[in-house]
Amino acid sequence: MTTQSLHALDWAILAAYFVILLLIGVWASSKSKKGSGKFLAGNSLRWHHIGFSMWGTNVGPSMLIASASAGFTTGIVSGNYAWYAFVFIALLAFVFAPRYLGSRVSTLPEFMGLRFGQSTRNMLAWYTIVTILISWLALTLFAGGIIIRQVFGIPMWMSAFMLLAISAFFTMLGGLKAVAYTNVYQMVLLIVVSATLTFMGIYRLGGDSFTGGIAVLANPDIVPSEYWKLFQPNTDKDFPWLPILLGYPISGLWFWCTDQSMVQPVLAAKNLSEGQRGANFTGWLKILDVAIYIVPGIVCFALLKTGFFGNATIDPDNAYMTLVSSLFPVGMVGLVLAVLTAALISTIGSALNALSTVFTMDIYVKNIRPNATQAEIARTGQIVTIIGALVSIVITVAVDNIKGMNLFNVFQSVLSFIAPPMAAVFVMGVFWKRCTTLAANITLTFGTIFSIGTGILYLWVIPGAADHIHFMMLSFYIFVVLIAEMVIVSLCNKAATEEPKVTVLRERPKRDVIVSWTLLAIVMIALYVFFN
Repeated sequence: MTTQSLHALDWAILAAYFVILLLIGVWASSKSKKGSGKFLAGNSLRWHHIGFSMWGTNVGPSMLIASASAGFTTGIVSGNYAWYAFVFIALLAFVFAPRYLGSRVSTLPEFMGLRFGQSTRNMLAWYTIVTILISWLALTLFAGGIIIRQVFGIPMWMSAFMLLAISAFFTMLGGLKAVAYTNVYQMVLLIVVSATLTFMGIYRLGGDSFTGGIAVLANPDIVPSEYWKLFQPNTDKDFPWLPILLGYPISGLWFWCTDQSMVQPVLAAKNLSEGQRGANFTGWLKILDVAIYIVPGIVCFALLKTGFFGNATIDPDNAYMTLVSSLFPVGMVGLVLAVLTAALISTIGSALNALSTVFTMDIYVKNIRPNATQAEIARTGQIVTIIGALVSIVITVAVDNIKGMNLFNVFQSVLSFIAPPMAAVFVMGVFWKRCTTLAANITLTFGTIFSIGTGILYLWVIPGAADHIHFMMLSFYIFVVLIAEMVIVSLCNKAATEEPKVTVLRERPKRDVIVSWTLLAIVMIALYVFFN
C-alpha cells in the first residue's frame, strides 16, 4: 500500500477523523481542571472512560499488526497474552486499587514512597520513567513507524515525529481527561473497523458466505487444528505452554497492576466501585482481542491456502495490511489508517501523560520545587512531555535492531525483562509487611541492572539464546531470584522498615461489581476449555 492507493475519499475520511478528534480534545480540555488536575482528570472518570482508556492504552499498533502476524503463523495461541490477563486485571481491581485509591496517590512511585520511604519513591520514579520510554513510547513508535512508512514511504524518524507531535498536543492540551475522552471515540472506531475486516474476510473465505467461511476455518486441511489451541507443547519454539503459564504472570502483574500508564485511569476513578467496574469492562474488552486482531491473521492464512492471492507470497508482518488492501473497497483505506492512527495516538498519549505525571509529581514537586505553583507544575509537565517524546525516538532505533524474532515476540520479550524488578517490589511491598526498605532499594537498583542486563545479552549479544531458553521462562527465573534476594535481605536487615502509611479502602464490593466479575471469570474459563 502506497500513497498512490489513497484516493480523495481516503483523505476526506482522514481529515474528518482528525477534526472530530481535535474537537473532542478541546471540549475535554475545557472541562479539565488547571495544573495538577490534568494528571488525574480531577478524579472524575467513570467506568466506561476507565475501561476504554486502559484497553486503548493496551491495544496499540503492536496488537493490530503483531497479533495478526502471530495469528498468520501460529493461530490463536498468542491470545493467552490477552485472555490470561483477566486474572491480573482482577488483582488490580480488588487488591491494588483499594490501596491506591485509599492512599489518594497520583503516581505509583508515590504509593511505594508511603510503603518504603522517600528513597524508594525516588528510585521508582526514575525506573518508571525509563520503562515508559522503552516499553510504551519506543515500542509503539517502532510498530507505528512500520505502518506509516509502508503507507506514505517516509523515514522511520519522521513518522515517529508525526505521531508524537499529535499525541503530545492532546496530552499538553487537556491532560488525562482529554486522553480518556478521545480514547472512547477512538476505541469505538477501532472495534467497528477491525470487526468489519474480520467479518468481510470470513465472508470472502466462504465464497460470499459467512457460515461457509467458518466451515473453511474449521477445516484442518486448510487451517491446522493446532491453530485453534491455546496451549501448545513445550517443544513449540514461540509459544510453549509452561513458560507462558509461569512467565506471563510476571509481565501481567507488572503491566496491569504496577505500570503507571495502565493504572493511571484507575487512579483517576470517581470512586473505588467505578474503578472496579472500569477494570472489569477492560477484561470484557480483552476478549475482543482474539476476534479482531488474531483471527484476521488466520483468515489471511486461509485465504492464501485457498488461492485467493494467487501465487503471491505474504510476509506475516504484512498480514493485516494485506487483508485491508485486498478486501476493503476504495475509500475504506482512509478509515483503516484512521483506526491505526487512533491506536497509535491512544497508546502514545497515555504514555506521555504518565511520563509527565511521574516526573512532575515525584521528582520536580517532591525534590526540586516543593512550593511550585499550579502554573509551574503544568508548564513542567508540558516540557517533560516534549523531552520524553524526543528521547523515545532515539530508543526506537535500537528496538529496530532486534533480530531473529517475529514482531509479536519482539514486544513481549522486551517487556519480560523490564517487568521482574517492579513486580517483585510491589508483590513484597503489598503482601509481606516484614519486607524492608533496603530490600526494595537493592531490587530497584542492582535487580534492575541484573534483569535488563540479562535481557540485553539475550536479545542483542548472545546469538541463538532464544533456541535454548524461552524469554518468558527466563523472566520467571529472574523474578524468583529477586524475590529470594528480598526475603534474605529483609530477614538479615535488623533495621525495621519505615512504618507503612498506606491506607486501604475497606469497602464491600457492590453487588453489580461481584456479578460482573463472576460472569467474566465464567466466560474466560469456558473459552479456555473450548479452545483446548
